[in-house]
Amino acid sequence: MQPVLPAQPSEPTIASLRDVSGDSLARYWTFYWAVASAQLARWLPRRPSRVLDVSGGRCAAQAAEAGHTVLEVRDPGRADAGERPAKNTAIPLIGDTGTLAFLTDASMDAVIAENRVLSRHLATESTVAEIARVLRPGGRVLLCVDSLTLGMALLAERNYWAHLSDVPSAEVVLVPWPDGTITRSFSAHQLRELLAEAGLEVEWIRPRTVLSPSMVEHVLADSPRALARLVRTELNAPSPDESLGIHLLASARRRGKA
Repeated sequence: MQPVLPAQPSEPTIASLRDVSGDSLARYWTFYWAVASAQLARWLPRRPSRVLDVSGGRCAAQAAEAGHTVLEVRDPGRADAGERPAKNTAIPLIGDTGTLAFLTDASMDAVIAENRVLSRHLATESTVAEIARVLRPGGRVLLCVDSLTLGMALLAERNYWAHLSDVPSAEVVLVPWPDGTITRSFSAHQLRELLAEAGLEVEWIRPRTVLSPSMVEHVLADSPRALARLVRTELNAPSPDESLGIHLLASARRRGKA
């Protein structure tokens, strides 16, 4: 009689992986955001600095709590746009995150473009050029974009086979989502070129996470207290294949002497 092996956790569907709100694969997304917070903490300048956040997410508050002066560009539709900032919180500014004309050249020490914001700006070259302009020489940007892996999976999910066949030769990969929005996906090579053309020197590019969603779900289902250990494992993992993962995280520096 053959022994009964334990059931292996099933791989998540692309539908669950694109649900960044965390409504599905809840344990994985808890892990994902814990990793994102730890990565930001490692990346932020060690000394109090002027930081611009265009992410529209949770990064501005974390940077402000770390002692930085943070200018958070908010979309005009944000319900809390008129709130008065409290001590140690980011300073809100109503504006278009794709155009930073309201900021002077070399006025920022660091820029955070997390939460896939550059994938939602289809003319990414213009936005990155503006980020480079407002950074002081030696200033840094942290950014997160949709990977080509995610983009191709979304195209396959919707049976866009003609589009998929064009991906290997395409300079720009635009991906239609089921909700009607369109985003831009990047390979590591395309992301390097984009940043270099804007005068930014790439420090590193890596997937947001290399631990698989199914493995994270399995471990946390058995041991909820393992979250901190999983996050440390992720942060200390050796440099992986940059093509892995649904999102790519990159750090780049503006050329020139600080």
